[in-house]
Amino acid sequence: MDYTHLPPGKCDFYAVAAEGDLPPGDRLFIEIDEAFIVIFNIAGDVYAIADVCSHDDGPLGDGEVDGHAIACPRHGAKFDLKNGKALTFPAVENIPAYPVRIQDGFIEIGLPKEG
Repeated sequence: MDYTHLPPGKCDFYAVAAEGDLPPGDRLFIEIDEAFIVIFNIAGDVYAIADVCSHDDGPLGDGEVDGHAIACPRHGAKFDLKNGKALTFPAVENIPAYPVRIQDGFIEIGLPKEG
């Protein structure tokens, strides 16, 4: 579910915000094709993960961020913002992580093409 390494031709990219709308330290909640996604600006690097904890399917995006990890606000499971990897229990399954690019001043999120 780490889609960040997919070649750009295997993704459909969606412009979701102007680059200036997400300053360092902020996060942005979006929905693309029924996928709930949280975008983070960590010291100028932008990451996008699914807004779901793999432990209980609850929302993850409001959790505390420490470095490149986010902690689930309910049970404390931690995930890597770079690739969606589950870092601590009670989560054992990774969550989707999406490629992000900046094009013409806009943040674009890539979702895998169907088929």
